[in-house]
Amino acid sequence: MRKTLKVLVATSLIMVFTATAAFAGSPHFVGTPVVTRDGNALTVTGKVAGLGSETQIHVELSATAECINPGQNHPKAANKADVAAGGDFPVQNGKANFSLTGTATFQPDCTPPMTVRFTDVVITVSGDSFATFSQSFPGTF
Repeated sequence: MRKTLKVLVATSLIMVFTATAAFAGSPHFVGTPVVTRDGNALTVTGKVAGLGSETQIHVELSATAECINPGQNHPKAANKADVAAGGDFPVQNGKANFSLTGTATFQPDCTPPMTVRFTDVVITVSGDSFATFSQSFPGTF
């Protein structure tokens, strides 16, 4: 009876520590991801750490692109577009670097003297062993 109790306790401890190791990690951005705009393309680059034993992460970029006239106004026409990009990135030593570029396409085209302005920029990170988390970027780009 005493030997059986010791085996049960030892088995329970092994299961507890094994389960904890499998879910270890606290995913977070390292610093603030960098958002850059080049013409009608928006790029977000960053690093995620605290990924534990995750093998890869999925990162998605979403934003709204608006065609702005020389008076810095957005005409209420059809020249507004949703921009999205996504990709899978490998995790090494609990960390992953990512870079995503989304390109705005307009109908009709947003040609000079009109310029593209991005708003509502959001990066979302997901994985198999942690809850999805996001970073919003206020302002315009």
